[in-house]
Amino acid sequence: MTGFAMGSRGVATTRWLAGSALAMFAATANAQDKTAAADPAADEIIVTATRRAESLQSVPASITAFNDKTIQAAGIVRPADFIALTPNVNLVQTQNAGTTFVIIRGITQARNSEPSVAVVVDGVQQVNAAQFNQELVDVAQIEVLKGPQGGLYGRNAIGGAIIITSKAPTEELSGKFTGGIDNGFGYFARGNLSGPISENVKFRIASTWYDTNGFIPNTFLNEDADPLREFNLRGNLLWEATPELTVDLRGSVGLLRTQAFYYNIVNDVNDVSLPVRVNNAGINNRDLYNGTLRVAYESDFGKITSTTAYDKVTEILTGDAFNFLPIKESLLFQFFGFDLNQSQYLDVSAWSQELRYESPADKPVQVIAGAYGIGTKRYISTGNLVDLGKGVTAVYRTPSTNPDNPQATFLADSQDNFAWALFGNVIWKINDQFRVDASLRYDKDSRENTTLTPPAFLPNVPGFPPATTGEVREKTFDAWQPKVTLTWTPTDNVTLYGGYSKGFRSGGFNQTGVGAIAASNGIVGVADTFEAETAETFEIGLKTQTSDRLLTFNAAAFTTKSINSYFFVFLAANSTQNLGNVPETRINGFEVDATLRPLPGLDLIAGFGYTDSEIKQFPTASVIGNEAPLISRYTLNLTGNYRTPITDTLDLTARADYRRTGRTWFDVENSTSRDPIDLVDARLGVASDNWSLTAFAQNLFDVKYNAEFSPGGFVFKARPRRYGVEASFSF
Repeated sequence: MTGFAMGSRGVATTRWLAGSALAMFAATANAQDKTAAADPAADEIIVTATRRAESLQSVPASITAFNDKTIQAAGIVRPADFIALTPNVNLVQTQNAGTTFVIIRGITQARNSEPSVAVVVDGVQQVNAAQFNQELVDVAQIEVLKGPQGGLYGRNAIGGAIIITSKAPTEELSGKFTGGIDNGFGYFARGNLSGPISENVKFRIASTWYDTNGFIPNTFLNEDADPLREFNLRGNLLWEATPELTVDLRGSVGLLRTQAFYYNIVNDVNDVSLPVRVNNAGINNRDLYNGTLRVAYESDFGKITSTTAYDKVTEILTGDAFNFLPIKESLLFQFFGFDLNQSQYLDVSAWSQELRYESPADKPVQVIAGAYGIGTKRYISTGNLVDLGKGVTAVYRTPSTNPDNPQATFLADSQDNFAWALFGNVIWKINDQFRVDASLRYDKDSRENTTLTPPAFLPNVPGFPPATTGEVREKTFDAWQPKVTLTWTPTDNVTLYGGYSKGFRSGGFNQTGVGAIAASNGIVGVADTFEAETAETFEIGLKTQTSDRLLTFNAAAFTTKSINSYFFVFLAANSTQNLGNVPETRINGFEVDATLRPLPGLDLIAGFGYTDSEIKQFPTASVIGNEAPLISRYTLNLTGNYRTPITDTLDLTARADYRRTGRTWFDVENSTSRDPIDLVDARLGVASDNWSLTAFAQNLFDVKYNAEFSPGGFVFKARPRRYGVEASFSF
């Protein structure tokens, strides 16, 4: 495909978009007449999606942004909270804290894969997908960019980018504390303190704590399966050495303790009848550490920024294994007289360095250029142990020697990777109406994998090449990532744009020997390595708002050709989680959103995203024509947010968020699909200038559903209703 032809569904989408645009212009004219005397809308949102500070409504890209005001009003605390408010974006939470999949416009993610989205926190891209699912600490703004952003944000921005910006140190001493309880029974606390140390040195420190017994009962152990304790600490020291030179030092720690692997086995993802009944509670312990040093020098010639970062992620998981029932009820015990449990360990550390030049932002032609490098070391082990009813042993780098929990299978690999990139971006504002954005980035990712599995545990299969301990596998993945966008602004309040972009996600290694095991079990598409994925997207979009900002309407339509997208395969023969490639997938879709302020203090927000995927090539002919895994047909968001004075010093605050997630497929065979899910969150409270008291509910109507279905019938329960109350005080 060489153009923006999208077939019959795409034609219908384009016609719908054009009709919506005409209706929008009519609505805009009416709204301008009816609300001319109304109060102005909230302050304009400024985003950095193009690596420049610009108005959200003028940036030629599909972006959902949450500023500090929205974050507070919506009670956004974790990534799942803002993703649930974003059309055409889904988050699948499953298995353990570090296993979460972000799906943007049908670009999916799988276990042990590179992320589908570049997550950039305070200018530094997260190294590993296991970092994403953590509490958001002291955040000022969140931006979700849809579509490939490789030209601007590099590898893994194949589906989009999530830009998270923390609050900056303040000129005067200030702080805020929030505390609350929920029905877990749990309690939580969040706080920050900021101010000057000297005339040109400022600090900010923030921390969170959450402790809950959980929400999902384990009826066998008579306790909840999902208790959680999480502690986060972030610090920021800002030294404004001279008017031109700034030194910004940041550090963070995240410690999480919970449980994992509380699956059920069913044929239909809609089956929520089975309770959790694992006999091993197990552990899920994750430690995150980050340090960043940014040095920026800015003068008349532009700005030069050096960013150095270190990240470390460790996570240990233990728990029951297939089929996740008490020993004497388990399938293995019925046939062989014994049961299994499991342990998995991940240890990743990385150094990264970026050097960037930005020309002055007040020129018709603006240039960004730079270089990036990252070195990553990763160790992973996984294995099954014989379950004798005496608990489960945490296995790190060597097999278990515990006679009460002997090792049955064990695989271990290490990786030593280095990736580098060169990038450039040009914004040419031809005149007040026409603008061209062009980006180009080259990424090269060299990977080296060493097999550390002891000889006794190597998964050798007769008739296939043998695996050996100490075997070194090397492979290099590289790609050019261009992005070009043309923008026309016929009036101050209307922006039309269209363009092309390409994204890249590196390939990698499955654990040694799984290709032979997959082949011997008749499973296609899985080898010891998986290939890099690319996605090419054509997109058109419209942004408009009334001059008083009381009505905003945005729309975008896209078509994407994905080559070698990931899919997940669990091999029961050696209890490994593996990735395969879908040779070609076509994804078409659109999204629209609108915000209306009919009354002072009342915001009505609506968003709709539609995604249609089709597998075009696959080794098994019966799969061709199926939906790609983990993709939902549509998302619908409706929000009402209201704040009004009830006394001279006190306001009433109320908010309700409704989200409908359409039919969802989970595997390439489309063996089952989840029915649409309807969820409602609500908040009600009172607030003054420096304190607030708020009652909240998530999943208000206690909808029961499975968050994920993975091949083999594994389903992971979504969290049921959570509710509570929180109070905050600031100075």
